[in-house]
Amino acid sequence: MKTRAAVVEGPGEPFRIAELDLDEPRADEILVRIKAVGLCHTDLTVASMLPAEMFPRVFGHEGAGVVEAVGSDITGVKAGDHVVMSFRSCRDCGHCSDGDFGYCENAMVLNNMGYRADGSTTYSRDGQPVAGSFFGQSSFSELAIGYADNVVVVDPSTDLTLAAPFGCGFLTGAGAVLNTIDPEPGSSLLVSGVGAVGLAAVAAARALGLETVVAVDTQDSRLEQAAALGAHVINPTTLPEVGGVEKIRELTGGGATAAVDTTAVPQVIKQGVQALAARGRMVVVGLGASEFPVDSIDLLYNGKSVQGCIEGDADPQTLIPRLLEMRAAGDLPLDELVTTYPFEDINRAVEEVTAGTVVKPVLVF
Repeated sequence: MKTRAAVVEGPGEPFRIAELDLDEPRADEILVRIKAVGLCHTDLTVASMLPAEMFPRVFGHEGAGVVEAVGSDITGVKAGDHVVMSFRSCRDCGHCSDGDFGYCENAMVLNNMGYRADGSTTYSRDGQPVAGSFFGQSSFSELAIGYADNVVVVDPSTDLTLAAPFGCGFLTGAGAVLNTIDPEPGSSLLVSGVGAVGLAAVAAARALGLETVVAVDTQDSRLEQAAALGAHVINPTTLPEVGGVEKIRELTGGGATAAVDTTAVPQVIKQGVQALAARGRMVVVGLGASEFPVDSIDLLYNGKSVQGCIEGDADPQTLIPRLLEMRAAGDLPLDELVTTYPFEDINRAVEEVTAGTVVKPVLVF
């Protein structure tokens, strides 16, 4: 079958709208007509990092749409269902059996390599393979193939445009707070970088009743969004070099109980760890720097820890419905973060989110 998709022809190249051939769904696959798809920092980072031999490629991993068809082995999902798409996991390995779906032993093949587990691609052009299956969906496409483990059925009244970011960005930020940190009453939280992921973390912390949430960013427009969610805000560019750390300690009564870093900027992470209280924990969710420094003496003598976190340590099948329920109840007021673009304007969306003039672009068909 034919579909229009945003194709990246090589590392760092712009998206180009092109007609591709998409396979009919196999027995274990689900065909989704995408209505909206979020644009995530991960799409852009991976598109710039992969080697040339892994292109052309279709990205997109925050798809939301309506099921067109399901394979013969699929149960629990049917044509006509409204769905949000997320990351894949095998649901069978040791980590998955323990509920740690983000750390699936087969995650690399299922989410990042560009093909099915058997080496075939879902997309082709003029008889030649086009890499897809990004997070098991590649939803920068009018039609996309998903699976039972990463297609989450939602209430048909759900606004799919506003629900799409819950497939990854909002899932990651909120999940890092709800699942990974799981803060005690009276604790405090530092969030470094308040784009879509960081603001979801702020909103989740406030939903849990945390009174002291500190948001750090260099863009005043994003700090305004964080303040509207109830956070104390700091723009470190307006302070001396170590002023941000001192200000965080002041606002949190000696240091934050926990922190979430979305920036992947080494110096930001280092200062975030310095701003923790004794026994404090830094949770790193950003994709970028391959390594970052920490003050080993501070880490040792104050019992601090640094922890990675993939996809908010979430099971999409349970956390996405929970987050959408929280949104409906007014506990996750993230709708205003979304700016919509026609699918054809994907490169304008890239430019504007990169410039920081929008928080969460969502492409609509």
